Amino acid sequence: MRLRWQSFVDEATNAPYLARLQEHLTATASEGTVVEVVGMSPPARDFGRLSEFRCSISAVSNAIDAEADGCDAFVFGHFQEPGLYEARAACGIPVIGIGESSLLWAAHLGRRMGLVSIDSAFTVIHLEQVERYGLGSRVVGIGAMEARVEDFEGAFAGDVAARQALIDAFEQEARILIAKGADVLVVAGGLFGLLIASERGMSVDGVPVVNCTSVGLAWAEMDVRLHRMTGIVASQGPSFRLAPDRARGDFLSR
Repeated sequence: MRLRWQSFVDEATNAPYLARLQEHLTATASEGTVVEVVGMSPPARDFGRLSEFRCSISAVSNAIDAEADGCDAFVFGHFQEPGLYEARAACGIPVIGIGESSLLWAAHLGRRMGLVSIDSAFTVIHLEQVERYGLGSRVVGIGAMEARVEDFEGAFAGDVAARQALIDAFEQEARILIAKGADVLVVAGGLFGLLIASERGMSVDGVPVVNCTSVGLAWAEMDVRLHRMTGIVASQGPSFRLAPDRARGDFLSR
């Protein structure tokens, strides 16, 4: 099985993160699964709608390329996953988003969920995500660590104090959500998901923490296996009907 994992960070600027992500995914993937991590330049460096939209265009193009290269699935390794539905309608292979898969898994683990995002700039986008996936009534709130991509560089380079500061920021927001009734917590950001990837059974005051990086990988492998087992693909009804070759050609020639 061959998966292509699309990160939304720059391969040069965030090399320690991408190297660690590749190492983690390779170590935790099932036997026979190969994960290819790719970055993006310019990355999603200015948080907000315009950057998300720009990055979505690159991600959809890369998803089409992944299918042409023979990959079995394409993974949006960015929790906001802009362009997820468009990529799903542009490819004949499974297209997975770590946001969608994590939220659906969290709905299995608990009744009321709280999301902890990297930055409050994503709050509205996350609210739109949970509504899109039919989970709006089950979200008690969305917290924000107010961290920047640069804040993670030291942590991934081995700075213990930097790592702990980020964990403390997460737990602070998590406890606010728990006080509102959350019984499952979702890590709404791949950077923090990787930072705590080595933690097993992580919880805050007994409330389980869903790691979007781990769930995204497991979901992608499951999706490919089910596709091979049953032949089922994404809906070819109105939601994700595969775009014709001309439409894909027009998109790629923009």
